[in-house]
Amino acid sequence: MRLVEQARSIFAELGYTVEGNGPEFRAERAWKVVYVNTVSDTREIPSGSGEFRCFVAQPEDADGLERRLRETDPDYEWAVIVVDGEEYQVERAPPGPRVSA
Repeated sequence: MRLVEQARSIFAELGYTVEGNGPEFRAERAWKVVYVNTVSDTREIPSGSGEFRCFVAQPEDADGLERRLRETDPDYEWAVIVVDGEEYQVERAPPGPRVSA
């Protein structure tokens, strides 16, 4: 199964409505919209602000992708899901809400 098909399947299984074709698509559930990018290398990081983005990568591309995201420090919350065969793992999730006392 191609990476983009796996990414679409993961988000559909999580209850998101998946829209769009190709290596970038939109996943929506309740109030949350996530822009999903499937990557097979560490190509240019998409710009944007005030959005949630999830990058779906294969194991050999994950470290380089995370490094590029940290270096770029984009103005959106981001997560990385690593797909290995039929299994997947969230490698980096956006931080939770901040609580102050």
